[in-house]
Amino acid sequence: MHGVTKRQSLLLYAFSVWTVWVWGTRIWNIWGDDERSTGFKAVHTVLAAVSVALAVAAIVVVRQVRRRAR
Repeated sequence: MHGVTKRQSLLLYAFSVWTVWVWGTRIWNIWGDDERSTGFKAVHTVLAAVSVALAVAAIVVVRQVRRRAR
């Protein structure tokens, strides 16, 4: 099994943190906007949850692969 390089892991970490920050900010703004429908808010909340879950999964996988490579 090939490991993930330090540079690759940093890129994936940065992407994951960016994803969580962007979606967190976006959801905060969406839920604070009274002009958005409940359906719009629900759909975007689900999109945010899936994106954040994938970002967290990426971090977990990178850590596991790096740990095994040592």
